[in-house]
Amino acid sequence: MRRIKNQKKRVAVTGAFGFIGSHLIPLLDCDDRYSKIVAIDIKSPPFAAKKLSYYNVDLTSPSAETELMKILKKEKVDTLVHLAFLSNPVANTEWVHELESVGTFKVINACSASKVKRFVMWSSTMVYGAYPDNPNYLTESHKKRGCPGFSFVQDKLEAEKAVMDFASKNDDFEYTILRTCTIVGPTVDNIFTSLLLRNYVPVVMGYDPLMQFIHEVDVIDVFKFVLDREIKGEFNVASDGVIPVSEIMRLGGIIPVPVPYFALKNVISFLWNGQLIRYPAGFLNYMKYVFNVDNEKLRKDMGFTPKYSSLEAIKNYLGTRRLRKIELAN
Repeated sequence: MRRIKNQKKRVAVTGAFGFIGSHLIPLLDCDDRYSKIVAIDIKSPPFAAKKLSYYNVDLTSPSAETELMKILKKEKVDTLVHLAFLSNPVANTEWVHELESVGTFKVINACSASKVKRFVMWSSTMVYGAYPDNPNYLTESHKKRGCPGFSFVQDKLEAEKAVMDFASKNDDFEYTILRTCTIVGPTVDNIFTSLLLRNYVPVVMGYDPLMQFIHEVDVIDVFKFVLDREIKGEFNVASDGVIPVSEIMRLGGIIPVPVPYFALKNVISFLWNGQLIRYPAGFLNYMKYVFNVDNEKLRKDMGFTPKYSSLEAIKNYLGTRRLRKIELAN
């Protein structure tokens, strides 16, 4: 179903006041092409917006699907942006599964019942998995192998499958999946940036994988770009270039501490079980093997070019990190 020309868009955003939503909503609010923004979150709005209506909905609640359906119908939403995903692992994996995997099923069903035709979802390039036989750059056509046993990744993979399964059975359902690589920037807090806050970082002995990044500014811009142009499909969202982990640490003045894999895995499992660190042992695969993606489809098919290269993005983050350490930045 194509939109009538000049008809203003009515957008709902789940996980509205997380990192992406809290930056995206103000941009939509000041854009005349959008007449309504429906924020769905368990957090209260941290800012005022003239087009904004807020609804407190917990996607893990058994009644969430019914609540969402009523809201989407009432507000006559035509586009939903699904951002209710975590940036860091948490110990309560059952709750995360209800939020991300089961929650996505609920959101899709509510969209279907409410005749919402445009669906834009945030995902991660981690769903491809980090494996020794990965090519240098993974394209959108490569299999998403995930990381069995690492629920932080597996729930996002299940959410993607739910969207694509639904779209395969409903021809008029238009979806976009934006798989971001590691996001960095002054305001980002995720599984990778938390590591780089330390002066000493344990690394897997004998491994120095290449990594790629996307700056937080480019992430917000690509979501707005997709919404403005109603772009469909799956896209890897990554900047140009890759950087070895050792070089990242050199740039940040961080001292790597090489530890044999099995010893490091056991230590991290122990610390994670005691909630003394922010990531489980499953994350170590992503510190051993590459999972870098090709961004040709982003550039050529979508027409989006990131402002920052991977090197520029990580330098920007590390510069902010240094300033914070000497209390010149908040």
